[in-house]
Amino acid sequence: MLISDAFAQAASTTQNEAGWVALLPMVGILVLFYFLLIRPQAKRAKEHKQMVEALQKGDEVITNGGILGQILNVSESYVIIEIAPTIEITVLKSSVQTLLPKGTLRSIEPKGKSSKTKAPKTDNNKIEPVAEAQENKNPDAEKQ
Repeated sequence: MLISDAFAQAASTTQNEAGWVALLPMVGILVLFYFLLIRPQAKRAKEHKQMVEALQKGDEVITNGGILGQILNVSESYVIIEIAPTIEITVLKSSVQTLLPKGTLRSIEPKGKSSKTKAPKTDNNKIEPVAEAQENKNPDAEKQ
């Protein structure tokens, strides 16, 4: 009886050690996730926050929606961006994705066209009344 108790105690200590060793791969995966995913994302978030705090009038930026423009005014939570002459939009500061080098917007302007030229007016955008539009599109209405 005494010998079987000794074997039982020895077996239980090896099982406890084996259970602890089985957790090592899981801990390794968590450490790997931290260094490959969590830490770089936190670093990017910190850099973005610093960039947003440093925004000032005259900076050229790209928003999360892909809109390029020049900052006209900066407030606590919002920026006013000029995307074309006399066209301004107000966006959240946090929606500014990238700060462009000065002069980038001028360098991507199409050659031969000035940003200050206006498109010619045409009659293609003529709006016809709703009743006339429905009559013209439904030829069966006249038969009845």
